[in-house]
Amino acid sequence: MSLRSGSVVLRDAMSGRAATMHSSCRLCRLEYAAASPTRLQQQQRATIHYSSRRDSAWAAAVQVASNMVGNVVKQASKDGMHIDPLRTVAKEMKFLTGNIRKLLGSGHPALDRVAKYYTQAEGKHIRPLIVLLMSRATHLCPKTPFPEPTQSLRGIDTSISPAQILADVNPSQRPLTAREPELADGSLDILPSQRRLAEITELIHTASLLHDDVIDHSVSRRGSPSANLEFGNKMAVLAGDFLLGRASVALARLRNAEVVELLATVIANLVEGEFMQLKNTERDEKNPQWSEETLSYYLQKTYLKTASLISKSCRAAALLGNADNATVEAAYSYGRNLGLAFQLVDDMLDYTRSAKDLGKPAGADLELGLATAPLLFAWKQMPELGALVGRKFEREGDVERARDLVLQSDGIEQTRALAHDYSDKAIAALADFPASEAKDGLIEMAQKTIQRQK
Repeated sequence: MSLRSGSVVLRDAMSGRAATMHSSCRLCRLEYAAASPTRLQQQQRATIHYSSRRDSAWAAAVQVASNMVGNVVKQASKDGMHIDPLRTVAKEMKFLTGNIRKLLGSGHPALDRVAKYYTQAEGKHIRPLIVLLMSRATHLCPKTPFPEPTQSLRGIDTSISPAQILADVNPSQRPLTAREPELADGSLDILPSQRRLAEITELIHTASLLHDDVIDHSVSRRGSPSANLEFGNKMAVLAGDFLLGRASVALARLRNAEVVELLATVIANLVEGEFMQLKNTERDEKNPQWSEETLSYYLQKTYLKTASLISKSCRAAALLGNADNATVEAAYSYGRNLGLAFQLVDDMLDYTRSAKDLGKPAGADLELGLATAPLLFAWKQMPELGALVGRKFEREGDVERARDLVLQSDGIEQTRALAHDYSDKAIAALADFPASEAKDGLIEMAQKTIQRQK
């Protein structure tokens, strides 16, 4: 991995500083590099580590970190704090789907229909909601002494190349979007460029869904037939490519090189994570043994496939708002930890909820041969899972056997505890943000991530 999320974590994971925390555990080193551990020492380490040694200095450090996070969480959970995150940015979210459909407009009728297919069903829109909340929350934070020029709505809709060159014989000759009078340039706490960033994140996410559904042979999405089932694999792949192309054009028009670099890296991360997912372990052994490296491999893959988009878009939102470096880093840390918590809960729900609840097939991970967190935690307790992991649950009865073993273990509980830990870290990252409804909304998002049932 080439950007801060992966490279710093992996690089720090090999440093002496991280090794002093628990020299035999890659996951410890990985986590210490990202943020100070919290409940993980108490709730996970007893089950993750082979060794029962406890270093007094380590215990003291963990206690300090735990108290810091606990105070933030306690403050966030005080009576009457419950904020509806959607209400905080309701005006901006109101136009989200409409603007996305305008971004996807094509003069080719078939492409237009397929590209907009996943915008017809009501999605959760988690990623743009987080971007908008982060934009509003960081508006009150300290600014960089060398601010970038603020982009107006007209500016982000203006092409960089000559219009006649871009149009050429392209069937999509219309402007990418139309001006929304209700969201004129006068709104200063969420800039036009930040609103556009929210739309771009949803475009990238939706493109990944189109591609993933082809790769996974999915039959449903958001309670409807998947695009690959409705239109065929070729059309679904091409529609996903078109979404990425449109996202790239909109991204370039933000005219911020670092933001372009961040979101372009997200697209590469999605592919890198998909390649990592082809293997359940780094060496892809036929008869693997459980190890801490297996769990850290899973977390790296999870970052690339899920947390990268959330973390880098949060960072991009702070950059577009000219926030200072400390705020930019805090925004990134929030998104990284929230993204990991979100995917851990998603993997847990695959074992605990029905297809009707999820809006997509339940138990799909095992059917696809994937070993996710609940199974990885169960595997340590039940070594017989190793053979099933090695052959990717291909034999008749493997899926049912693996599921039963996971449900007999405390793998789901350990997954939930680890997700709680990441959620707490996300909340702690916001500690220095000024009080605001948007900050409360971000805290509520982290808490609701753990509580969600679909």
